[in-house]
Amino acid sequence: MSVSRTTVLGALALSGALLLSACASENNSPAPAAGGSGSSGSTGSTDCFSGNLKAEGSSAQKNAIDEAISVFQTKCADATIDYNPSGSGSGIKQFIAKQVDFAGSDSALKTVAVDGLVEADDAAKACGSPAWNLPMVTGPIAVAYNVAGVDKLVLDAEVTAKIFDGKVTTWNDPAIAKLNAGVKLPSTPIKVYFRSDDSGTTENFTKYLKAAAPDAWSYETGKKWTGKGEGKEKSAGVATAVKGQDGGITYVELSYAKQNTLKMAEIDTGSGPVELNAESVGKTVATAKPVGSGNDLALKIDYATKEAGAYPIILVTYEVVCSKYSDAAQGSKVRAFLTTFASDAVQGQLEELGYAPLPTEVATKVQTAVKAIS
Repeated sequence: MSVSRTTVLGALALSGALLLSACASENNSPAPAAGGSGSSGSTGSTDCFSGNLKAEGSSAQKNAIDEAISVFQTKCADATIDYNPSGSGSGIKQFIAKQVDFAGSDSALKTVAVDGLVEADDAAKACGSPAWNLPMVTGPIAVAYNVAGVDKLVLDAEVTAKIFDGKVTTWNDPAIAKLNAGVKLPSTPIKVYFRSDDSGTTENFTKYLKAAAPDAWSYETGKKWTGKGEGKEKSAGVATAVKGQDGGITYVELSYAKQNTLKMAEIDTGSGPVELNAESVGKTVATAKPVGSGNDLALKIDYATKEAGAYPIILVTYEVVCSKYSDAAQGSKVRAFLTTFASDAVQGQLEELGYAPLPTEVATKVQTAVKAIS
């Protein structure tokens, strides 16, 4: 059930929704700078560096960024890149506190006040220049479950919201049974697991619940979980917990669901059940709208889409960077590594890990923005 690059590319290219307003990887020998995803599979062209680069944030992208780090460090043996998958919220806080060189976040920097703070403004102050949101990884979010004897499950937004709010508590509840005619559902108690750390995955999942089931989900959206259940740290934590618990359910990125061989619910948006697959993810990504300007490439996802065959629960992981670093040497390191991450060669390997590679249309914009980091 890996996400097909061809499908996502086609959906985005045809939609025109991601005509962003601005938009290469290291090699020890000189080469032309990458202007987009080429067919050669090159990791681009920029200098290797010696020394350390620190980043922190989204655990959703951990497997993807680990792949990029491996590729970069294989060619640049003197470079050390440390990525701490502490969660999107922690990553943003550490970036603003100038403790890391860039952050990974499953949601773009907030431009409105939350708890009296505006993330975009605080990040700009920390940088001494505007901070940019650079989309790097598309990660579908699975509603992953472990119920003995139930190999196929259909949920909709309302029932999902009630499950994660503790209002539907057994697997044979009439609300679930209504969506799963002919399926023998056990009376097993439902065990909900949520992300205990501040998480962009939580934010995107709650955005889906709020947008698609506003009457059933009364909580505000955000990185901190406000529903019911038992908290586990990071994506690996919730996936492992569900794998070991009959009756367990969670929200987690596709890559972690696949790694733990978890079953994934089909989501009925009102146009029939939709499986998490290549075509369904592509249809939802195609509805995304650009909300950033210039080299800030933030996107808005339509979580309440009723597009036939569209799987609505996805996230985009951004690398949050300074447009101009006060330490030019660190800016050069960030530029070098992210050139590799955004390259055709690395992006082309991501679908094997359960991600959707950047569509060519977006990759070109990202590569141009990365090249502009100073």
